[in-house]
Amino acid sequence: MAYMNKKKELLDHKLPAFIESVEMPESLKDAMIYSINAGGKRIRPILMLATVEAFGESIEEAIPVACAVEMIHTYSLIHDDLPAMDDDDLRRGKPTNHKVFGEAAAILSGDALLTQSFEVIADSTLKNEQKVKLIKLLSYSAGPAGMVGGQMADLNGEKQELTLEQLEYIHHHKTGKLLVYSVLAGAIIANANEEQMEHLKEFGEHMGLSFQISDDILDVEGDQDKIGKLPGSDENKEKSTYPKLLTLTGAKEKLTFHFEEALKHLTATGIDDKRLESIAKFIVDRDH
Repeated sequence: MAYMNKKKELLDHKLPAFIESVEMPESLKDAMIYSINAGGKRIRPILMLATVEAFGESIEEAIPVACAVEMIHTYSLIHDDLPAMDDDDLRRGKPTNHKVFGEAAAILSGDALLTQSFEVIADSTLKNEQKVKLIKLLSYSAGPAGMVGGQMADLNGEKQELTLEQLEYIHHHKTGKLLVYSVLAGAIIANANEEQMEHLKEFGEHMGLSFQISDDILDVEGDQDKIGKLPGSDENKEKSTYPKLLTLTGAKEKLTFHFEEALKHLTATGIDDKRLESIAKFIVDRDH
């Protein structure tokens, strides 16, 4: 998709600059830059920029916020990969941060990316009222009521037979909250009205579940070169997944349901722009 490739190129250029400009130990900077430059599709920041443009606004002021959400996402991956968490050796086809720099440096580089993300938003040229809304919403989305809470529930659910409701709670928080934030942040920057914000929230929530179901399917059907990690890792860790609970066919049906619901809410916003729909299709259609 040309739009996503163009925005990814922009973000790949902008992201390291925020880190390079900070005075810090070079060993810490190297570890942070390593994971920031490790690749990835930049779906969250691209969703934010696409939302801003869907409202006909310039993305210039949104770029720092988009970079901040990718810094949060990257920190979460560094910590997820640690031996105490998922204990993964590969991330995006490369050795994980702790495999290259050691566990202590990996923990600190994740901490640094997390905390610097809020500084990046505070230093942006947005209105102070927008900055406060964006920082508060990001704290909520990434914190105990959001991503971190979902990660804890995910750890607690290992080697257990979870219900579909419990599994959806995990993924709504662990994956979905940051995707929802990305869409809502773009709407805040573009001054969307309350009705549009509510529909975009629903769009983001359904896309968050679609994203995770897609991941679960790829863990069964994908290959290492395409997904950047060893397939079957969820099964090896005895995690509950959508294919495990619903069968592979049932998981694909659930994926279609959430995708269609997402599009209904996107249409209800009244936004006449196909970029968000195209990104949603990309999330659903990833190699399966």
